[in-house]
Amino acid sequence: MKKVILFSLLCLFTCTCRVSAQSMHFSQYYNAPMLLNPANTALMSDYDYRVGANFRNQWATIPVPYNTASAWFDMQAFRKEEGTGWLGIGGAFFSDKAGDGNLSLTQFQGFLAYHKILNDYNMLSVGLSGGAVQRSVNFSALTFDQQWDGFSFNGALPNGETGYTANTNYTTFGAGINYAYFNDAAYIKVGVGVANINQPKESFYNMNNTVGIRPTLNVEAILRMSDVWTIDPSAYFTTQTGATELVFGSLAKAGLNSSAKSDANTYVIFGAFYRLNEAVVGAVGMEWSGLQVMASYDVTVSALGPYTGGYGAAEVSLVYKGLYNSLKFKARPKMTTNCPRF
Repeated sequence: MKKVILFSLLCLFTCTCRVSAQSMHFSQYYNAPMLLNPANTALMSDYDYRVGANFRNQWATIPVPYNTASAWFDMQAFRKEEGTGWLGIGGAFFSDKAGDGNLSLTQFQGFLAYHKILNDYNMLSVGLSGGAVQRSVNFSALTFDQQWDGFSFNGALPNGETGYTANTNYTTFGAGINYAYFNDAAYIKVGVGVANINQPKESFYNMNNTVGIRPTLNVEAILRMSDVWTIDPSAYFTTQTGATELVFGSLAKAGLNSSAKSDANTYVIFGAFYRLNEAVVGAVGMEWSGLQVMASYDVTVSALGPYTGGYGAAEVSLVYKGLYNSLKFKARPKMTTNCPRF
């Protein structure tokens, strides 16, 4: 019996059509703002800049795990004194690796956005992104049909593959727009983004395989329930070449040192999300003095569940926010608009 030790993404090498392999993603999409939508770049009212990092380990119990990591920053520029408009500038590094052949994606991306508060209750943001991507694979770690000697796979035998390259490079561009409504107690945002607008060519065999356009839709609300409690329901949807992802749920944030006279600067965060037909996600974290640390775990509920024992993905994120004029983290003085923290 022949057994080929390959992973599902290998179809990228041998197919001239677009493929529906898993795109790089995080369950904590709310902690990867620019991957979600370039219009989120420097979309913050209380702080001048952010730096963040994310790491995801998925399906560690099966032979083709995914490891995804990112590091990013964004910052405000040219903010008007009255705080009604500013430019957002950001950059990010992404890494994704999977399978026996160590199929890898390395991506550097830049982001630019502009945010305009239209009046006391409405805001509009637009953003653009551009990135350089390298894909690579270790062919020597893979085994092919022609290496079956009748008893086992023999890596010393020729694999029969010709005309391939271990690395391929391309550039990618994206855009996005957000609309937000806010008042003293609520902030509601609807965002639409699109990645791979230029549909870049991606092939290890010099074929005409292209990366499909990936539109995204994100809806979020931040609702201040009391001086202590804030809830943050949200939903995220994306589709690419026939594959879809829908995640929805909510975070709750409790201030540990809130009072009617002062804002909290230490919070406990917890929440639950559901990725449609795939996983239930639990999340916990803390935020203090501008530093937020969160962990989440995906429990697989799809048909893959029996093969993973229910194990899905573990994920951690760190986000650090600060002000230009101080080494200490503290809230920006409240603006004259009704814009809450977001």
